[in-house]
Amino acid sequence: MPTMMKAAIFVEPGRIEIDEKPIPEIGPNDALMRVTTTTICGTDIHILKGEYPVERGLTIGHEPVGIIEKLGANVKGYQEGQRVIAGAICPSFTSYACQDDCCSQDGGHHGHGYKPMGGWRFGNTIDGAQAEYLLVPDAQANLSPVPDGLTDEQVLMCPDIMSTGFAGAEAAGIKIGDTVAVFAQGPIGLCATAGARLRGAGMIIAVDGVDERLQMAKQMGADVTLDFRKVDVVEEILKITGGRGVDSAIEALGLQQTFESALRVLKPGGTLSSLGVYSQDLTIPLGAFCAGLGDHKIVTSLCPGGKERMRRLMSIIAAGRLDLGPMVTHRYALENIVEAYDLFSHQRDGVLKVALKVS
Repeated sequence: MPTMMKAAIFVEPGRIEIDEKPIPEIGPNDALMRVTTTTICGTDIHILKGEYPVERGLTIGHEPVGIIEKLGANVKGYQEGQRVIAGAICPSFTSYACQDDCCSQDGGHHGHGYKPMGGWRFGNTIDGAQAEYLLVPDAQANLSPVPDGLTDEQVLMCPDIMSTGFAGAEAAGIKIGDTVAVFAQGPIGLCATAGARLRGAGMIIAVDGVDERLQMAKQMGADVTLDFRKVDVVEEILKITGGRGVDSAIEALGLQQTFESALRVLKPGGTLSSLGVYSQDLTIPLGAFCAGLGDHKIVTSLCPGGKERMRRLMSIIAAGRLDLGPMVTHRYALENIVEAYDLFSHQRDGVLKVALKVS
């Protein structure tokens, strides 16, 4: 086995480059995955731009599909050569936070066990998935076998955007027959739209300003699509709902404008489910907030991880209830990742998700 591998390294704000790094040495609770396919996430773009700080020299990426190359001595129930995925969020499942049903905020084994976003380790606090090999920590809890017959691209969305988008729909508390508005139809917003449909929403209103994304939103389950370039979205949604507002609004971009619009279309007692990664402080408009007396709920979610979450997501795909394959619009080899980042960060050529072929 070789000792070095290719990896996408954060050099400095504005620069992520391919470089050589040593293949990770695993401990008894870890696994080494040979990555076959991965992708680029919007969070990686925040890292590239310097909007989210990480260590220089860190390998980026958190969406791995691959094959178990080596297992730690304590990892049972898996075989080398087995196809697996691991969630973007890979908690230990042994901390106080995990046992308090807050796994994504797993801060490890110190006194109180909590750390904001502590479960997000790949490409954040440890080397990530845009590489030929990936160390998966706490592998017993985080490796999930890929069902026979599913391709890499069919399960590529499970580690992050499918789990995150569905978490937004789950946190929104969608009930059968609810009216739901989803603001922004990027990859996570599209998955939130699909999640709202699977949760039983009666009407789903999808908002974006890109024609291809609005068309894809229809495929994911949207009943009404609104182009913010052409209509006043808040006015239109209130008109559609007879002035009542929506039962829940999902914000999937991370901008003041979309957050505020999501709040303005909520019915009294409605839920704003926020999935955006915000780069600036938010301001809550007094009127839309009903002076704090509107019985609104504002909830945030970080992608749930772990092998059971991944198993459930892949079971939906295996059953044919959802096909996220059409979201892969471009394919690149790992060595061409700089070009892929340029395309994805500038949102050219109708890009939704890029599949990076590693091996």
